[in-house]
Amino acid sequence: MRLVILGGGESGVGTAILGKKKGYEVFVSDFGKIKGNYKEVLIINGIAWEEEKHTEDLIFNADVVMKSPGIPDKTPIVKKLVEKGIPVISEIEFAAPYTNATIVGITGSNGKTTTTMLTHHLLKSAGLNVGLGGNIGKSFAWQIADNKYDSYVLELSSFQLDGVKNFKPHIAVITNISPDHLDRYEYNYDNYINAKFRITMNQTEDDYLLYDADDEAISAWLERHTTKAKLIPFSLTKTFNEGAYIKNNKMEIRIEQDKFTMDTDHIALEGKHNMKNAMAATSVAKLMQIRKATIRESLSNFQGVEHRLEKVLKIQNVQYINDSKATNVNATFFALDSMNTPTVWIVGGVDKGNDYNELMSLVREKVKAIICLGVDNKKIIDVFGNVVDIMVEVDNMSDAVQMGQRLTEKGDTVLLSPACASFDLFENYEDRGNQFKLAVKQL
Repeated sequence: MRLVILGGGESGVGTAILGKKKGYEVFVSDFGKIKGNYKEVLIINGIAWEEEKHTEDLIFNADVVMKSPGIPDKTPIVKKLVEKGIPVISEIEFAAPYTNATIVGITGSNGKTTTTMLTHHLLKSAGLNVGLGGNIGKSFAWQIADNKYDSYVLELSSFQLDGVKNFKPHIAVITNISPDHLDRYEYNYDNYINAKFRITMNQTEDDYLLYDADDEAISAWLERHTTKAKLIPFSLTKTFNEGAYIKNNKMEIRIEQDKFTMDTDHIALEGKHNMKNAMAATSVAKLMQIRKATIRESLSNFQGVEHRLEKVLKIQNVQYINDSKATNVNATFFALDSMNTPTVWIVGGVDKGNDYNELMSLVREKVKAIICLGVDNKKIIDVFGNVVDIMVEVDNMSDAVQMGQRLTEKGDTVLLSPACASFDLFENYEDRGNQFKLAVKQL
């Protein structure tokens, strides 16, 4: 059996290692350059590879192709593979049959990284032998090849779910759905929503789907479609006989005749959206039979996720916050919503079809100045130009942070929450966040 892998990054190389171990003839093809450390791994493992090209003769003889999630379906090579009837799948689909571990799969437009990290923290603190992978950390396939985890918590993007056919998590979580990545879904929101719900398509009566019952897109989908999985909702506004909710400043979780409660004041994460992430993660922990005392302790000591509302420093009584992971409007909505002081907002980057009007009421209420950090800021300026008193354009992070310092007074906040992808001025959102933190430390 010949396995061809498109993309020589973390998921590609991980799949190559698992494929080789399982007896496939493996070939890795990357249209860009393969990083040195990954190249070394391929060479050590005797895996054939090429870079900066796709040699069709070496690709079209595949029995199965694993496509890295960053490669769009409309790429010519992928279109040709589909025309030839060669299966094109994701790393998750390829790897899952090779493990008997319990899989928790977490997707959503926002909150999925925090929910994934918190869930992993809860299970690991309880002594479970649990791996963390998918869209973050080490490749899922690589972990299956190397380690023997009894369970995995996987963060799953819509791109990864597009490439699944038989994959089925025992516990699926959909944190929320809002328009994102529409450039990859023919600018059709329904296509994107359907991609997220692929997480539950193979689930049975023995499996669980946890979801945000306050989310319009999720509720509408569940009204029109069915899943065999047992539904467990969580909400900030409703209460349930079975599900998770907030009542009198307490988080209450009722699952299978058991009740768990905890004061929200004792939960380390702040903000309404993080209460939802905590409810989702705690519901998973309850389903996995984790002790209540362990859950309470883990919720109170969780450190949060880098680049997500990360408090960097307070300088001259001005708080600098790194929310570089906010790559869409909905994520920035959560960030602005949790600001309690006058805010200088650093925004901009590669726009993926954003509607900034959703932020209008928050900007009027909380934002005193906007710093545009992107190659093309026209849309942001058009929407907010008449709403804030001060609007500045900069083309590097150091200028953005220095300008932020100039525009603030004691008690203010400087918030980097770009609402956009980072690929115009930065390598990725991590690079953008790290440059912000460095610039703050140099003030």
